[in-house]
Amino acid sequence: MNAFFGELAKKLAERWVALLAVPGLLFVAVAWAGVRLGWSHALDLALLRKEVIALGTSQGRLTVPAQLLFAVGLLLASCGIGLVVQALTTPVRAIWLGLWPRGLHGLRDRLATARAHRWNAHVETRQALQRDRPAADRTPAQQAAIDAAADRANRIALAPPARPTWMGDRVAAVEQVALNRYSLDLAFAWPRLWLVLPDPVRADLSAAHGQFAATVVTFAWAVPYAVLAVWWWPGAIVALAVALTGWTRARSTLAELTDLTEAALDLHGRTLATSLGTSPPESAGPLTPDEGRAITRQTRKGR
Repeated sequence: MNAFFGELAKKLAERWVALLAVPGLLFVAVAWAGVRLGWSHALDLALLRKEVIALGTSQGRLTVPAQLLFAVGLLLASCGIGLVVQALTTPVRAIWLGLWPRGLHGLRDRLATARAHRWNAHVETRQALQRDRPAADRTPAQQAAIDAAADRANRIALAPPARPTWMGDRVAAVEQVALNRYSLDLAFAWPRLWLVLPDPVRADLSAAHGQFAATVVTFAWAVPYAVLAVWWWPGAIVALAVALTGWTRARSTLAELTDLTEAALDLHGRTLATSLGTSPPESAGPLTPDEGRAITRQTRKGR
């Protein structure tokens, strides 16, 4: 147990350094440089060099206890910024997933409706092309036009849009597919499915979720840099670059996470059914809608 807790403390320390200390120290350094340079000398490297030398000289004159206090203060400042950024991850995630507060419900509904109109238009185009060009005598060019219409719809959402953001609809699509294909309420069934998944599958899902969480943190770091732009205009450029990096990586990591979630349901839904006693142990193949409805009744418990 001592070895276990020692290793756990080591992992927590590594995570603390990666998420708080290092990015916080970087921001404190950039913020100090930005405030010292200001708008008028924002890119004056010669002035920055002079400021750094002056800082080093002043620190060299301090006593050892004073230097230690300075180092502790620098570390506390970096961790404080890191904790603020960590607090910002909750609203960032909610905005990305379309879980907007009550005051934004009107805007949320308008955006979701606009996304649904565009999605329906592309789906209707694809269906019309399929009707007008039967598969028996369809040319490669005609099939390419059908595929292009389907791709345009899938770029918006993989199921009828219900949320104002692409990421929100990507998550909602998994639940909608589970309901349409298996008659399964995944929100209630997922905790049970998670417990019966093989360890390698759970490890892959956890890794994908961790990558998405890291992108949320990356995006949240754009906020303090945007605030820094009040004193140093390059901060706005840094904030934009950090935000775009976090957002683009979030889309790809969330797509991977939702794909893995849907695959886990397809491959191991039968394990859930047999574990709950909904299906006999010797049954095989994907879930049937009847089995999905039975699992839903059992997991919802009348709720």
